[in-house]
Amino acid sequence: MTDQAVDTDGAGLSGREAVEDHFLGRARELKELRADIERAGLDTIAGRKAPRARVLLIAGRPGSGRTTLAGELVRQVAGRYPDGVLRARLAEPDGTPVPVERTARELLAALDLPAPAGAGEDDLTEALRTALAGRRALLLFDDAAGAEQVDALLPDTPDCLVVAVSTGPLTGIADVRPCTVGGLDTKSAVELLTRYTGSVRITVDPRSAESLAEACQGHPAALVLAGGWLAARPQAAVSDLAKRLHTAADDGTDGSPLARVFRQVYDELPATAARILRLLALAPAGPADPHTASALAGCSVGSARTILDDLVALGLLHAVDSPLPQYEIPGCLHPLVRALAESQERPAERQLARARMLERTVRLLQACRAITETDSPEARQKLNAMPREVRFPSPRAAVDWLRIRRPALLASARLAVADGELDTLARRLMSQLVRALVAHEGTQAAAADLYGVHSLVLDVAERRGLPREKAAALLNLGDVDAQTGRTRDALARYRAALDAGREANDPYAAGRAMESVGGAYQELGDHDRAADWFGRALADRLARGEREQAARLYGRIATAHTYAGRYGEAVRNWRAAVAGYRKGGDVAAHARALSELARVQEYAGRFEESLRTCQEAVECARRAEDVRLQAALHLRLADTLEHLGDSTTARLHRTAAERMLGAEALEGDTRAEQDRNACEIRSTSSED
Repeated sequence: MTDQAVDTDGAGLSGREAVEDHFLGRARELKELRADIERAGLDTIAGRKAPRARVLLIAGRPGSGRTTLAGELVRQVAGRYPDGVLRARLAEPDGTPVPVERTARELLAALDLPAPAGAGEDDLTEALRTALAGRRALLLFDDAAGAEQVDALLPDTPDCLVVAVSTGPLTGIADVRPCTVGGLDTKSAVELLTRYTGSVRITVDPRSAESLAEACQGHPAALVLAGGWLAARPQAAVSDLAKRLHTAADDGTDGSPLARVFRQVYDELPATAARILRLLALAPAGPADPHTASALAGCSVGSARTILDDLVALGLLHAVDSPLPQYEIPGCLHPLVRALAESQERPAERQLARARMLERTVRLLQACRAITETDSPEARQKLNAMPREVRFPSPRAAVDWLRIRRPALLASARLAVADGELDTLARRLMSQLVRALVAHEGTQAAAADLYGVHSLVLDVAERRGLPREKAAALLNLGDVDAQTGRTRDALARYRAALDAGREANDPYAAGRAMESVGGAYQELGDHDRAADWFGRALADRLARGEREQAARLYGRIATAHTYAGRYGEAVRNWRAAVAGYRKGGDVAAHARALSELARVQEYAGRFEESLRTCQEAVECARRAEDVRLQAALHLRLADTLEHLGDSTTARLHRTAAERMLGAEALEGDTRAEQDRNACEIRSTSSED
């Protein structure tokens, strides 16, 4: 066999280091793969232009070197694809296929192209094909679970190239060029061992090194584990490990060489390290961090990180290239680790470990959100009351954590409802994840993730027959639809939420749905229906004695009438809103309602009434200490006075408005500077 490329599928080095420093040849395979790029396809031979991108398949068992070979090929030919390299992993570390919809969305994001929240698989894959139609790009699909995944993402242009890594063939995709990766030859296997043990131990006993390579059957991942075990035991002879593995093989212990070496390494782990490794199989798909490990095992974060680094040195974990410490169980080891967790951890212990992990995630999300709310003393006090290990030193640190850990957080949400239940912990996790995303990114930017979280809840609610939860999920999905411009979709969601709310006998959900239906109609320009639905919601609020909410709905009805040009109806409803806020003692809302009433009176040509209402609103805004509203009202007074022919007084009001806005801007700059200083002080204190 020719020179080999080594890939432990995560059991050794990572990132660029894995591709370049850890690469061992594969000269023949690389030559054949590069020749396949140039070779004419069936369509070309028949005189037709190839309709789609060519697919090169690199097949082999997990841990056999397939990913590194693909990475080296991509590195060598990337210069021929000026529009760049797109990478996607099509299976989770535990082997679960990644939905095509999620992969297409990630690829569109890598191309800096919008992917509408809530768009289905067909729409997203079509958008991806359209985006790649005029490009010359190289796509690397790792861990492809089947031909359907690759086919759905395949560009409709021969100018792109797809390199797919899979366990077996991709039957069904035309003109696939396969390359099957086997084990290492003896020379390459020994060279790999040397990288871990050093040259001296191999040189003094070359036959034992060859015997060890034979016991591992040249499987790269098994050799990495063997090398890590020897590196951790400088006094151990290579021959000892080789004999143990041959004995295990002769006894029929475990099936594969990888399983035998893994068992050898695992059996000599300290008890705490072995337990952390087992429990990591319960973590959400994707990288885990020290917080995850410490929560699963019930130990400190510092101890967990030390043990995780030790497991990396042994080849049992893969350190992810990331600004934050993150670790993955190599895909080839995941089934072995999961089997240990199921056999050595009682179901109750696994359930408790999972609950600790999700609870820790909830606390981190709470802290992530809370650091954005430090304007009030109460929020700062609540943040300081949190345990130090879950607090963030600055808002920037919280944003970075949320961005880097986002895949794991979304996987935690999926894990929380994987059993089809919506228990209290799952509800809290969903709620805090949504709040953290909105607090740091806003609804628009986080719409796709929010859509996914609410869809999880809706799916469970529909399967379990939970109308209250179904109504809440539909309302949330409708809100995301409305805020991202899909108003008709939002309207359908709100109507379904109304049905679910009535089925659950939930007056809050039903009332909110009626109001949301009205809002959707108003956005669509159907102001008559909007006013009708707001009226239904108003009747519901009045029947329950919710006067403050009723006042708000009077305002929404008035707004609908204003858009429709029915100023008399609008004035009557704004007067009702003003009365409601006055009775409720909400001075700020009272001032805003008076301001809107004055606006409608002005539209109706009733300038004298508008002037009096506006003056009353200024006084309310002053008592509410709303400087911006006061300034806006002074400007409206100026406009009204202009209509009435009093230009001198109008100029005075404009000057007052400009003075107020200038003072507020200066005060805002001062507050921002104080917040920045406070963040720097907190960050310095944390470092100390």
